[in-house]
Amino acid sequence: MVAFILCLALLFNISVAPVDDKIRVEDVVLKHLEAIGTDQARRSGRSRIVAGSSMMNLRTGGRGNVSGPALIASHEKKVLLKAEFTSASYPFEKLGFDGRKFAARQFAPGSRSPLAQFFMSHDVIFSEGLIGGVLSSAWPLLNISEREPKVQYIGTEKIKGRQAHKVRYTPRSGGELKITMYFDAESLNHLRTDYERVVPASMGATPGESASQRETRYKLVEDFSDFKREGDLTLPHTYNIQFTIFQTTNPLALDWTITLSRFTFDYPIEVKEFAVDS
Repeated sequence: MVAFILCLALLFNISVAPVDDKIRVEDVVLKHLEAIGTDQARRSGRSRIVAGSSMMNLRTGGRGNVSGPALIASHEKKVLLKAEFTSASYPFEKLGFDGRKFAARQFAPGSRSPLAQFFMSHDVIFSEGLIGGVLSSAWPLLNISEREPKVQYIGTEKIKGRQAHKVRYTPRSGGELKITMYFDAESLNHLRTDYERVVPASMGATPGESASQRETRYKLVEDFSDFKREGDLTLPHTYNIQFTIFQTTNPLALDWTITLSRFTFDYPIEVKEFAVDS
């Protein structure tokens, strides 16, 4: 047992903790994987298409709701998040990683949504397979030995009234985002991923101008709920994205909820479907 724990510690890129520690990050991850399904059911070679309806609410930085069908498609490390909206000024959102590069489709020449622009600047969310959580076959915890991130257990916190284990996730390539995952303490279902970045205030031409500058903080939250069995996997049926830009001028807050009702596995998906800018 000691040798087994040592091997897991090396695999998860963490310091070896005493064997009698109450909670270890490798235990959280392994129980989380078991909560999804069996090894065979979870294998990354399986494609997934999950689809349903969505509603996006722009709470700050504009007003109004847009709605329409949405889907998440994935195969191995490739992932696509796509939605169509009933709005002439914002007709769709198409975000995809084709296994090599991330792209966000422009809905007009030179025009992308603030959410798409954020992903363009922080494409690790897609390239690392984090987007969509366990809804995607690219979810990095499914193939952690190949991804080789650094994962660290950082305690517990209540999420919507439920106690959750917190895990700090750092991609092997590093990056500017602070990424925190939350797992239900009882079921070990993945409840949330937080992404945060703070951009320090810039220097002005004079001390007075510098004093007036303020930092900009970006926060993206993915929430997952309503877990049910689909085939031989336990997956969330409600997926919510909250994106906020905290800044003095042009702040932004949006809320995007996708209610999933159709789950398709092992359907062949052409690589070109993930290259949304083609």
